[in-house]
Amino acid sequence: MNRFLVTLSSLVFIATFYSCTTQASAKQSTVASNDTILYPEEKHLANVQQLTFGGDNAEAYFSFDGKWIIFQRTSAKNGIPCDQMFIGKLPKPGKKFEYKMVSTGKGRATCGAFTKDGKHVIYASTHLGADTCPPVPDRKKYGNRYIWPLYNSYDIFMADLNGKIVKQLTHSKGYDAEATLSPDGKKMIYTSDKEGDLELYIMDIETGKEIRVTHELGYDGGAWFSPDGKKIIWRASRPKTEAAIKEYKELLAEDLVAPTNMEVYVANADGSNVKQVTSFGQANWAPSFFPDSKRIIFASNQEYKRGFPFNLYAINEDGSGFEKITHEKIFDAFPMFSPNGKKVIFCSNRNNGGTHDTNIFLADWLE
Repeated sequence: MNRFLVTLSSLVFIATFYSCTTQASAKQSTVASNDTILYPEEKHLANVQQLTFGGDNAEAYFSFDGKWIIFQRTSAKNGIPCDQMFIGKLPKPGKKFEYKMVSTGKGRATCGAFTKDGKHVIYASTHLGADTCPPVPDRKKYGNRYIWPLYNSYDIFMADLNGKIVKQLTHSKGYDAEATLSPDGKKMIYTSDKEGDLELYIMDIETGKEIRVTHELGYDGGAWFSPDGKKIIWRASRPKTEAAIKEYKELLAEDLVAPTNMEVYVANADGSNVKQVTSFGQANWAPSFFPDSKRIIFASNQEYKRGFPFNLYAINEDGSGFEKITHEKIFDAFPMFSPNGKKVIFCSNRNNGGTHDTNIFLADWLE
């Protein structure tokens, strides 16, 4: 989940993701550029607030009460050479967004979520493997393709809001990350390669008992429960040709994955009744449900053959009702609705002054 800008090859710097408040109304007249906070076609968004300014800020997700967010941040000039986890209370319009680190500051951290009681967070971290940032893959070895590293030192931890780790949730050798929680806060769904492939598992937080819920060859990740707790949604690659399967297995053996062809899938919360939602080709990812547990919002580069940009889209579970949400040739990803459905948060490189910065934006949602 920590991932994300101008061509497919430049996406690598996004993958390392993981203040004043500017606002704009839905009626604001804008010119398409990197210094725009809201584009005229974005009819579902209003009162956009930019929460972060500078660095790579990604995967911002609401607490269960909708008052806080957790996100990952890299900012070399601020002494954060690779992703760490931060939390902050959402400000009132016009107020500064204040945040603090809750991960250890060691290794690399990714994929955070608040617990149901709002007193703890979960996230994945490599800090037990080393204090330093794990190495980034040399893409030249792989034809300059976009490659995600699957650091085998990632495990999932629970910490209090002051950053004290209170529990280690996974202990298997290999990649354990991309965790989110069920609506009742009792179960955690996450990705692991502990059985030889990148599969989804659901763990009971209290007992540690778990079930595996995916069983097909390919990368299964970025999973969320639906708000009603009855379904799960995730992104997946499904190599089918002999060449694609060979490439996938060879990269996996090197703790790597090439996430350039992924589609959105849904299933019952126990993994049964799997359905492929999208069939667009390219990278369709970061899916989550609308508050009604029926419609889906996700990020995709399916309009752009060169792999960039990414925009946000909505679709029904049966593939109908497809609609473009964000516009212009920029990077928009990681959408999530607030629990009451009135706001949506996402990460974007809009309004970055022509830099590579990716920031967090909060908007009112208009039906």
